Amino acid sequence: MIAVGNHSLIINSKKLVFSSCRKVTSSSIKVVPIRAKEMSLKTSIDVSSNEGGGINSTDDSCGSKRRSTNIVWHKCSVEKSDRQELLKQKGCVIWITGLSGSGKSTLACALTRALHSRGKLTYVLDGDNVRHGLNSDLTFKAEDRAENIRRIGEVAKLFADSGIICIASVISPYRKDRDACRSKLPEGDFIEVYMDMPLRVCEARDPKGLYKLARAGKITGFTGVDDPYEAPLNCEIVIQQEGEVCPPPEVMAEKVICYLDAKGYLQA
Repeated sequence: MIAVGNHSLIINSKKLVFSSCRKVTSSSIKVVPIRAKEMSLKTSIDVSSNEGGGINSTDDSCGSKRRSTNIVWHKCSVEKSDRQELLKQKGCVIWITGLSGSGKSTLACALTRALHSRGKLTYVLDGDNVRHGLNSDLTFKAEDRAENIRRIGEVAKLFADSGIICIASVISPYRKDRDACRSKLPEGDFIEVYMDMPLRVCEARDPKGLYKLARAGKITGFTGVDDPYEAPLNCEIVIQQEGEVCPPPEVMAEKVICYLDAKGYLQA
């Protein structure tokens, strides 16, 4: 149905308003017959945007979305160095990786608490917490796990750029995914912390009961059981047991803080 009046055109209940210096009458509009096929609700409309919101994004033969080609980075006059000067610290990403039950979240919480007490601004991106919101649409299939890490890496990068010390606590079992996150940041701003705890220790802890489920075959693709964990080859910090005793959270946190202090991240 097409209705004309008060200088507006209504098509399929969506109002497209236009202005005109002359009065529009029904006799001045030429209506062209439209085939039913062309009146599909999925109408494509070209809209100009300064944010590159899908302009020139097209579907390929498989239906997947190709990236827009006409987007341009907009530089702001307030830069990372300005934000770091304001916070009196340097933004970076502390990426804590290791098996489930290795103590990643324990270290992350102890570290953010210790830095907070020193007047430093931090934020923790916990692997489980992120899956409650940002990554709630992802499964634990290989491709989704890679996307999970990619998204966390991108968010961590934004935090670091804002001048915040971002602590990412994620299993992130594959080197290529961790290395991809490292490559997003300036040299030195990605600090990989490897929780090098024996599988038997992690499995004995089993705080979520996941190892028990994996051993019983109730869940599959579980890191350390029927899916591999690729240990870092050149990480900045390694946290290990001292004999048969795991170091207290405060001791582990202090080891990371000493590194940050030595590298100049605790001052602008």
